[in-house]
Amino acid sequence: MQSPQPEPFETLIPARLDRLPWSPFHWLFIIGLGVTWVLDGLEVTIMGAVSAELERPDVLHLSAAKIGFISSCYLAGAVLGSLAFGHLTDRFGRRKFFFLTLLIYLTGVGLTALSWNLASFSVFRFVTGAGIGGEYSAVNSAIDELVPARVRGRVALLINGSFWLGAMVGSACTVVILDPAIFPPNLGWRLGFGIGPVIGLAIIYLRRFIPESPRWLMTHGRLAEAEMIIRKIEASSFKRQSPNDLPVELLLTIHPRSRFGLQVAARAILTEYRARAYLGFGLMAAQAFAYNAIFFTYALVLHRYYFVPPQRAGLYLLPFALGNFCGPLFLGRFFDTIGRRPLIAASFAASGMILMLTGWLFANQALTTFSQVALWTVMFFFASAAASSAYLTVSELFPLELRAIAIAIFYAAGTAVGGMVGPWFFGFLIDTGSRRMLFLGYAISAGLMIAAAALELLLGVDAERRSLEEIAPPLSSRRLDQ
Repeated sequence: MQSPQPEPFETLIPARLDRLPWSPFHWLFIIGLGVTWVLDGLEVTIMGAVSAELERPDVLHLSAAKIGFISSCYLAGAVLGSLAFGHLTDRFGRRKFFFLTLLIYLTGVGLTALSWNLASFSVFRFVTGAGIGGEYSAVNSAIDELVPARVRGRVALLINGSFWLGAMVGSACTVVILDPAIFPPNLGWRLGFGIGPVIGLAIIYLRRFIPESPRWLMTHGRLAEAEMIIRKIEASSFKRQSPNDLPVELLLTIHPRSRFGLQVAARAILTEYRARAYLGFGLMAAQAFAYNAIFFTYALVLHRYYFVPPQRAGLYLLPFALGNFCGPLFLGRFFDTIGRRPLIAASFAASGMILMLTGWLFANQALTTFSQVALWTVMFFFASAAASSAYLTVSELFPLELRAIAIAIFYAAGTAVGGMVGPWFFGFLIDTGSRRMLFLGYAISAGLMIAAAALELLLGVDAERRSLEEIAPPLSSRRLDQ
């Protein structure tokens, strides 16, 4: 016998969240969730930097193609993890999975440090990927639902871009851990991966203070809990003056239900929001191919074609990471002022054109180590903003009840098509030793980025400074028979 559905009610919770002034709560929120991206950037950069070291006979003696395969295993885990945890996050809430996915991720990183062959390395990277895939769903859902609409774009880009702060730290660390005068070759890279679980303990502590999303609680009929959370946030935010009353037209009618199911999600995404689905997939696939293909083979290219010693690869990753962080930092505010559509399209197009130029110069041996890194740095200044905006797009253009699973679906589809193939494909091209063959890979990546820019101009949504409920009304704002 089915339990009766809660009665419909009217609420101002979304409007109250959007009118909040910036406060210490928001800083705690950004640090507690954004630190995960810093940690992910740290260990992914270490993975990229040690790739040439792993080829050594006295380490693991892996070929470029095998290193690319390991990276693909990481991405495969991220795909499956995002799908599984995305569904669970929409059903059981955001906050529970802040902890579970982080624990899985840290376990995978710690075990990676103990890898002894290709099989063990691949399995442990798969586990790491599963954890970070779940983080993408839970964290990006919470970002959108707790941050005021007027700054949602810049905050989302900044948090996703904080990955590159970790990358800068990782780059600096590799100079030490990969120096054979300090650590033996088969120990240094293991220490790099061992850093993650230690830092992760502080993240778990910070997340204890981040509440469940009031928007999620609202749609699941838990209005009392949602009211309690938002009153606490308002009390800490409006210390000097009481908030003004909100107009009655902002009232939202909710028909709560306990679950919606994958069938409901699939029907909404593939019918009512089909154009947005095409857009989300196109943006995610393009940035995933370009990023994963180039980033995971960065050290290999420097080593094979510019004869950069593996222990110095981290130094060349520093400007690359700096460019990636500065892109979302300096361009983020324009996504909320000038608008989503022009900035997303411009970011994808600029990065694609610079990558095409860089690839052509590389193929014609017209670059030095310095100019190659400099062009990559400029290219990823724009590509980083583009990649972060892709995550923002798939997280804000679908109804609240489907937010985590929508992020998961498009992250998984984009990564499966663009990301899992990219590292292996570029590893194969590098193994040929041909600059022309590698240029083919760069040209494909550039073409995908430019095509994504055109898709944004055609199908993009002007979501800047608009409430989530205005962009995509919650499914629970409709009667159960609709």
